[in-house]
Amino acid sequence: MRLSGVVLILAITSVLLSSAATAAMDHSALISGPFESGPEVTAKCITCHDTQAEEILDSVHWNWAGPSPNTVGQETATNLGKTNVINNYCVAVTSNEPRCTTCHIGYGWTDDTFDFSDKTNIDCLVCHEQTGTYKKDPPLKDAEGNFVVIAGTPYPEVDLTAAAQSVGLPTRENCGKCHFYGGGGENVKHGDLYTAMISPSKDIDVHMGGSDFQCQDCHNTTDHKIAGIAMAIPAMEGRVTCMDADCHTDAPHAGEDMDDLNGHTDTVACQVCHIPTFSNDLPTKINWDWSTAGQDIDPVPTDEYGKPTYSKLKGDFVWGKNIVPTYGWYDGNVERYLLGDTLDPDAVTVLNMPVGDISDENSMIYAFKLHSGKQISDAVNKYLIVPDLFGGADAYWASWDWNKAATSGMAAVDMPYSGEYEFVQTELYMGVNHEVAPKENSLKCDDCHIEDGRMDFAALGYEGDPKDVGGRFSVAEPDDTQKEGTPGFGLVVAFAGLLSAVLLFRRK
Repeated sequence: MRLSGVVLILAITSVLLSSAATAAMDHSALISGPFESGPEVTAKCITCHDTQAEEILDSVHWNWAGPSPNTVGQETATNLGKTNVINNYCVAVTSNEPRCTTCHIGYGWTDDTFDFSDKTNIDCLVCHEQTGTYKKDPPLKDAEGNFVVIAGTPYPEVDLTAAAQSVGLPTRENCGKCHFYGGGGENVKHGDLYTAMISPSKDIDVHMGGSDFQCQDCHNTTDHKIAGIAMAIPAMEGRVTCMDADCHTDAPHAGEDMDDLNGHTDTVACQVCHIPTFSNDLPTKINWDWSTAGQDIDPVPTDEYGKPTYSKLKGDFVWGKNIVPTYGWYDGNVERYLLGDTLDPDAVTVLNMPVGDISDENSMIYAFKLHSGKQISDAVNKYLIVPDLFGGADAYWASWDWNKAATSGMAAVDMPYSGEYEFVQTELYMGVNHEVAPKENSLKCDDCHIEDGRMDFAALGYEGDPKDVGGRFSVAEPDDTQKEGTPGFGLVVAFAGLLSAVLLFRRK
């Protein structure tokens, strides 16, 4: 009886001391308020959680920059990230901070004077509040161009006391407040992340809907450093892999076809078969042409999904739904376009080419969203331009003048602008990792291994279908002319046997 009581006490103590239990502690009796601003809430938080605040200050989510070990040529850099790379969605952060940084985990990042060392600038609530009512207000200017709403400020109607009292472990809804809206709208950028993931069915995503996974169940987090790679951004704090000892092994399949299926796992990434299509519940942008922006078109045209295909602010769009991914070799590294890299205006510039090859044992076939765009470039210097879209009086959305926007934006990144611009074609790869289908809906053999199947084996470097010509590491039968079945083989064996007998007889 005494032993069982001790065991019970130890078990309770273990639970109470666990980090998960601590993080999910009921704060309603610990926080009274009232609070007039987000930084006031944070000041209260760090009276107990100063160590956690220090961790945040050293994180990629806070700095939007960090280690880039998977960017070729920048493996030891620690200053690359969202702040200083270009994409073909909203293009770049610099000069556009007030709008982009609405999704920063902080308060008040409006320009390069933001104090990244001030812990009270951290927004604890955006990741931890559980009322579901917390929302960050987009920046707003008055007629003179002065900000009357600062970037990242909570909406005025948010009850900050209730939000602070509700804090707990992050949920999919917390993460989705930013990640569901990358690129300026729901599911615009990623293609596999949108609000249906808050309460998805198993058919939308087998992990989140079938097993109620929260983001950090896969994106392992230590000291506020969150594992995961967004291919469009170089900074990372660890990789996420399906082949985790607690999840799947490198031989995850069972049943009568297990040998054939498990034989794929050194060449084909899990996502290829288990995410047959993406953007299944909501369309995503697959093409964005900035060159047509600035026109007054009324009514705004829409497509078969009811999505607008034009915006005066942003140009022309093409949307897609139930999209078959683009497939290619990938070893986890990227050849990345960086500011100032020259380009060929008559060719397509790939902003983040996945590195990989059929002959590289570290490469696997992966599934990608491929987004094409047409964006502004310096016609003389032959490199992409960072346009000022939102910032001051010369911003494109204020002046409708690309030359002014280019001058202002390039000044903000301290790079020369020739005064002449053009628009060039670009492509951006995004990894497809969510919307994992139930196993009965995964790809079957004849989705790929038939004529005109979804997999272009020739483009991947195969001489034909691997089921016919062999896999990339198949070992051919040795060209041995003295093996069983070869003419004369029996005679050679017989002669060798006779010679051995004669030698043995002579020795005796």
